[in-house]
Amino acid sequence: MRSLLPDDLNDLLDLQARCFGEDFLESAEVYARRLASDHQQSLGIACERTRALRAYAAAYWSDPGKVTPFDGDFLPPRAHQPVLYLHDVSVAPEWSGRGAAGALLGALFQRARARGVRQAALVSVQGSQAYWARHGFTRRAVTDPQQQRHLLSYGEAAAYMVAPL
Repeated sequence: MRSLLPDDLNDLLDLQARCFGEDFLESAEVYARRLASDHQQSLGIACERTRALRAYAAAYWSDPGKVTPFDGDFLPPRAHQPVLYLHDVSVAPEWSGRGAAGALLGALFQRARARGVRQAALVSVQGSQAYWARHGFTRRAVTDPQQQRHLLSYGEAAAYMVAPL
């Protein structure tokens, strides 16, 4: 496991297409800016033999209650006590069941706890609320109108969820 690098962009976009489908493809330009941001915490797992990325977790420090819009930039947090925002987690279908997602989440949660971060947040899409609930996340209402618009950019079934760390 290692930090994601700009050189991972093509593999990341390939995984994104394979895991999420065309409705949830974000642009290469936006992901390049995300990987270059100082507050991103994204991790990946590559195949030892080919060095190709096989799983990743795009994450960054954010403000509580803030939702990054679909295909939007990771903006730096302003809050004194940021949250760990999990933007997306992708695992190549052929790696499913190997514990890659759990390992990525565990490493990110450990990193956040070491920094004193007390909460993680995410937007659940494509019917994944039950999966995230198994990792301690619960649905939280979004009341700010701008953040509600950002949440709706993922579709009407999207849910903002938080978990204590």
